[in-house]
Amino acid sequence: MQKVYIYKGFERFWHWSQASLIMFLALTGFEVHGSYHIFGFEKAAEFHRTASWLLIGLIIFAIFWHVTTGEWRQYVPTTKQLKAQIMYYLSGMFKGEPHPTEKTHLTKLNPLQRMTYFGFKVVLVPITIISGILYMLYKTIDQNDLIVIEDYPLASIAFWHMLGAILLMIFLVVHVYMTTTGTTPTSNIKAMMTGYEEIEEEEHHHSTEKDNNQKDIV
Repeated sequence: MQKVYIYKGFERFWHWSQASLIMFLALTGFEVHGSYHIFGFEKAAEFHRTASWLLIGLIIFAIFWHVTTGEWRQYVPTTKQLKAQIMYYLSGMFKGEPHPTEKTHLTKLNPLQRMTYFGFKVVLVPITIISGILYMLYKTIDQNDLIVIEDYPLASIAFWHMLGAILLMIFLVVHVYMTTTGTTPTSNIKAMMTGYEEIEEEEHHHSTEKDNNQKDIV
């Protein structure tokens, strides 16, 4: 096994910050929804608004980073090896079969991950954020003494925001489970903390050649 530097410092900061903010938003958001009582409605609403703006700021900065560094290419969907990847997760990894795709600093995501994260970034997150902003800027009774449902469909906005929140939680649970499918149950988590991932030396040799070929093409 050889340790290879896969995840850059900003990637790790962005990953853990985004995950923490999403979990905190879920905690405060479901309290605002009335699911339980921890902070109290007013505090939960205040914390939720603050965390939401922090998440939006982080996302804007992350988009800038991905565009300027070219890392956005990591998320371009592909069907190459997709069937093999699905079969690996369904049965191959339980039989000890080798991973069908190689991980390098230029190809960090397998085909299934690319499609999943692409949907997460361009569909799920925008739906949740846009509906959240509309909900947050909605004319409340305290401010205007009037809510015109016909002009501002609050119930519809709330529905989409809640749906986005639930789907984000499902994504998070599945994501945490998938982190346990690495070389060891904690290897992927350690890699996202240190930046280094353990890769078989033979695999690393092929991956290096592949990366060099991709650089030559570019």
